[in-house]
Amino acid sequence: MDLTNLVTIKSLCKKYGIRPSKGVGQNFLIDREVLETMVAAADLKKDDIVLEIGPGFGVLTAELAERVGRVVAVEADRRLVEALREILAEYKNVEIIQEDILKFQVSSFSAKGGFASGGQFSNYGYKIVSNLPYQITSAALRKFLENEPRPSEITVMVQKEVADRICAEPGEMSLLSLSVQFYGQPAIVATVPRRAFWPEPEVDSAILKISNIQDVSAKNKKEILPEKFFRVAKIGFSARRKQLQNNLAGGLRLSNKTVQDILVKLGFDQKIRAQDLSIEDWIRLINNLSA
Repeated sequence: MDLTNLVTIKSLCKKYGIRPSKGVGQNFLIDREVLETMVAAADLKKDDIVLEIGPGFGVLTAELAERVGRVVAVEADRRLVEALREILAEYKNVEIIQEDILKFQVSSFSAKGGFASGGQFSNYGYKIVSNLPYQITSAALRKFLENEPRPSEITVMVQKEVADRICAEPGEMSLLSLSVQFYGQPAIVATVPRRAFWPEPEVDSAILKISNIQDVSAKNKKEILPEKFFRVAKIGFSARRKQLQNNLAGGLRLSNKTVQDILVKLGFDQKIRAQDLSIEDWIRLINNLSA
């Protein structure tokens, strides 16, 4: 069964009573070349364990199952779960779970023996490969980057605009780009036109890969604890149009003079804004503010 074939997808929708919902990001990939590009980008190995979020009718799931030791596909829609269990019945290394991915606990699932035949999730012991529903992109990335067990790599399809924001450089940084770049190195693998999906979304997409995901739970790994880093960064971004010194002085209850002196000491312009700082700049700034 060719799951990238539009006629096939429409017939499956009819069979299982599914009307694709934009509200939950049900856009099915119908471009085999894009599918192959995404699978290649994931750099899969035979002993890999892969977590897939929102598998739809399993077009990506089947490709993953052919290449890795174990695939765990988490799907919230009951009708799609029913379809997946029939369509992918031949793949004994695929486990399909009906659950909201934002409530899914990787560690508890592993503890229940869900990977008795294929290893278990542990820090850096699994990869995420997924065509992410647009509506939960930021929340899903935060969930799996900020909490243990973390994946070793993440390869996902997201809105092109979101991918651009995640990969932003100083001058265009945001809390979203900080929240990803603090943990790993994001890069856009390819831009995907909207016509690669059915129903066609209103925006183009991009294949985003986050590699070199680090364990930053220990202070000496990043020179600063994540909780401290993001507490100060959120204050810095609290009013994007204001100068950084004003946001920090107000949010941290410091005098403007104190913050100005630290900015000058670090070689920053006193009028610098939060979006102008890199991850390394933030770490230096926060450590000096603490001192």
